[in-house]
Amino acid sequence: MSLVAVISLAALVCAATAPPPPPNYLENRFDGAGDGPGEVRSAAIKRLLEVFGMEDPPLARSHMQPPQYMLDLYNTVADVDGVTKDPYLLEGNTVRSFFDKLHSEQVEYRFNLSTVARSEKVLTAELHLFKLRPQAAVSFNRHHFCQVSVYQLLDSSRINITQGKKLLSSRLIPIHSTGWEVFTITQAARAWMSDEDSNLGLQVVVRTLGGSQMDMKLVRFASGRNHHQSKQPMLVVFTDDGRRSASLENKDPNGTPVLPVLPQLPVAGAAPRSARSLDYGEEDATSLPCQRLPLYVDFEEIGWSGWIVSPRGYNAYHCKGSCPFPLGQNMRPTNHATVQSIINALKLTKGIETPCCVPDKLFSINLLYFDDDENVVLKQYDDMVAGSCGCH
Repeated sequence: MSLVAVISLAALVCAATAPPPPPNYLENRFDGAGDGPGEVRSAAIKRLLEVFGMEDPPLARSHMQPPQYMLDLYNTVADVDGVTKDPYLLEGNTVRSFFDKLHSEQVEYRFNLSTVARSEKVLTAELHLFKLRPQAAVSFNRHHFCQVSVYQLLDSSRINITQGKKLLSSRLIPIHSTGWEVFTITQAARAWMSDEDSNLGLQVVVRTLGGSQMDMKLVRFASGRNHHQSKQPMLVVFTDDGRRSASLENKDPNGTPVLPVLPQLPVAGAAPRSARSLDYGEEDATSLPCQRLPLYVDFEEIGWSGWIVSPRGYNAYHCKGSCPFPLGQNMRPTNHATVQSIINALKLTKGIETPCCVPDKLFSINLLYFDDDENVVLKQYDDMVAGSCGCH
């Protein structure tokens, strides 16, 4: 780790040992923040939005029900607090679900991908269609399977001509089955991202095994116009916005994250207290060994519960305590911290403090939320939970 990184990390975690900041320090640290607690709160929430990669909070959608697929996916990759179960379960770090915008009686669909940033890399795109049961009047049929093909429309004036569309996916489906069918259409999604005007939609064609057109009363898919929201056609896009690779660049070779220096937020309306009393109450700071303590982030208190589906909040934890000589292995010290504690104990160099109690393992969390276009987004954020603490 570079000297600058060590100084930045030490400044963040050792704030409790520093003298109290001068009046209006916090307000001056926030660009455009006024003198009142309301301005400080607004500036702090704006900074928190930046952590989550947003400029403004999305509109409240608490009356809407997210797709079951997205709920199931969230529960697969995250625990009850949103903490990632396994970082390799999710492809990329962002998943979005889009509903069909055409609501056509025909088997044609169009999805608006404008909320996906051009900088994001599309890894996989899937068309999810709910297959309905055949109508009773035509349920008896000698065919048991049909060929379902998904085409990307290239020319809206030549839909029924081979040159006007491109085959994306095709497979056999049992005629008498019901439930969700998934088709991979990654090529089309990537094309739409590079050229928004090329997004003319998708067309689904159903044929018999002999190649003739299938009776649409026999093979039916739910549409956004005539069926319940839970069965609407849906496009699911898996992307990577580059944050994961950037996060790796901000770690030293031993995997320790380089954390930014942020101001300490005071409690609104509270009387000024010393740094020691702020962190440790009336106890002597040296009486507490380095340990991990709870730090719950409540999205309802912040005012975000209207657009965040899950979790309702999460325990970020924080590290607090002293790192006195001699450092035991239970304090998970680095070799550098051990040497620093020895130098401090022997007073060999003036001005050398004891090592600091900091997170030495960080976990990611997942948010499931509605964006401004009523799409449901599952996004993974790295280094959000202190998994363990050590003396560094």
